[in-house]
Amino acid sequence: MIPYGKQAISQQDIDAVIEVLNSPWLTQGPKVPEFEAAVSQYCQVNFATAVNSATSALHIACLALGVGHNDIVWTSPNSFVASANCALYCGAKVDFVDIDPHTGNLCAQTLAAKLEIAQQNNTLPKVVIPVHFAGQSCDMAAIHTLAKQYDFKIIEDASHAVGGKYKNSPVGNCQYSDICIFSFHPVKIVTSAEGGMALTNNKALDAKLKLYRSHGVTADPSLLENDPHGPWYYEQQVLGFNYRMTDLHAALGASQLKQLNQFVSKRNTLANYYDTLFDAHANVHPLKQCGGVYNAYHLYVVRIVDCTGELHEHLVKELRAKNIFCHVHYIPIYLQPYYRQQGFSQGYCPNAEAYYHSAITLPLFPELTQQEQEYIVATLVDVLDVLSDDQL
Repeated sequence: MIPYGKQAISQQDIDAVIEVLNSPWLTQGPKVPEFEAAVSQYCQVNFATAVNSATSALHIACLALGVGHNDIVWTSPNSFVASANCALYCGAKVDFVDIDPHTGNLCAQTLAAKLEIAQQNNTLPKVVIPVHFAGQSCDMAAIHTLAKQYDFKIIEDASHAVGGKYKNSPVGNCQYSDICIFSFHPVKIVTSAEGGMALTNNKALDAKLKLYRSHGVTADPSLLENDPHGPWYYEQQVLGFNYRMTDLHAALGASQLKQLNQFVSKRNTLANYYDTLFDAHANVHPLKQCGGVYNAYHLYVVRIVDCTGELHEHLVKELRAKNIFCHVHYIPIYLQPYYRQQGFSQGYCPNAEAYYHSAITLPLFPELTQQEQEYIVATLVDVLDVLSDDQL
């Protein structure tokens, strides 16, 4: 079976983890700050806070920006549920901005129109969370301009986009956002097994992120509210969480980071070859790539022209039966049963729904071969022709 994604672990990665196992520190040692510093340097950002998942990073990012009860947070429906759940964890309300169907990203023009209506209704969001779907950055300059106009904060959900660039600068530099989030899950571009990171240029936000990450507890003498009782003294200053990353995970992440440019370059090479193979097939459209963006290519997604729900289902099943583990990213978040209970219904974001019913994620990972790509494309086209002839 050819998976849609998988980690690439080298002997260097294994040695880095073994080194930690043989050290005095398995957690709360030197490796986490070393990993944070390496990511900060790579992304040209001032601060980074490593946590145990991108979901945790999204949660504490909302908390650091003061999201609470009765606040409103907007995000993209074309994402994993964590992009919306993080606001609910804080007691906020969630709403969704429809996507550009050509890229899968939150549409800045749709956002502008929705903000104008929200201003009239006094329902403006406190935070907007654009999601860099599949590894391609959203139009962050346009979103940042709207943030200044309508006074909302921005959390970039760049879980798919570490190693990507926007306007020739690394995704994660927070030039157009308050906080940026990365994921290091095994199917992502680099992995720490499980893990995430929150980046910012704001020192006060960084302090809050680190406080929320670790129970709301600090022993930093410069942050204590009371005189210490002794060298053991610590204070819980807010209600935080145990979202810390271990040194084991950080060692793997830091080792993987050294290969990030190589991984992203290989993903671009593979994606470009897919594009070439699909050039001759008018009924299969790869996602559009925007100018000024260097795609990290976490995912390679195609849309099937005139795709019915039945054709979509049968196509995925047939490809899997032929040892190609294609997938679909994503079911619009608001169509999940939990969100339907919050009042959302079918038809809320038409572009996201039309995209969902026609999109297929094909295998993409550094060890994928061109021969495997040729088999994947030929199989997809053959199966599509057969199923279309059967008029499913």
